[in-house]
Amino acid sequence: MIVYTPLWETMRRRGITTYTLREKYRISGSTVQRLKKNLSVSTNTLSDLCALLDCRLEDVARYEPDL
Repeated sequence: MIVYTPLWETMRRRGITTYTLREKYRISGSTVQRLKKNLSVSTNTLSDLCALLDCRLEDVARYEPDL
């Protein structure tokens, strides 16, 4: 399963909130909710997040095996 725990840590370090993602960077509320629930998002969304946060993919998402 892909989890977005690194995204929240990266955002916290950069002082960016989910409100900032939605309002300043125009990431839809439904996409933010999908990220919070560790649901799938497009690779375009992952690319956009990496560009906005000036980070690498591993700073946004991580694979964890299902138990």
